[in-house]
Amino acid sequence: MSDQIRASHILINHADAPQANTELSAEDAMTQILALKSEIEDGKPFAQAASEKSNCPSAQKGGDLGSFGRGAMVPEFDKASFELEIGAVSDVIETVFGYHLIYRTE
Repeated sequence: MSDQIRASHILINHADAPQANTELSAEDAMTQILALKSEIEDGKPFAQAASEKSNCPSAQKGGDLGSFGRGAMVPEFDKASFELEIGAVSDVIETVFGYHLIYRTE
């Protein structure tokens, strides 16, 4: 497995996430991220969904995080990213920032 991968993500912050600044409840955030996952599974381009809904500054680039190595991201995100096959979208991953969908591009 490569030392570097490339991935994009969608982040929905929620009030229970220690590194998030929002009043959105965890339940409402989960509803939003699951709806986005469904839209992507139904054919909506990941980059479009990220641009429209992600709470991360990477939304301006369709969620693209560029290339990164192991340990560059928070542990849950790191593990999920490196376990994905290229072209796959993760299940919902929770980190200190909120809920993520990860799309491995390389």
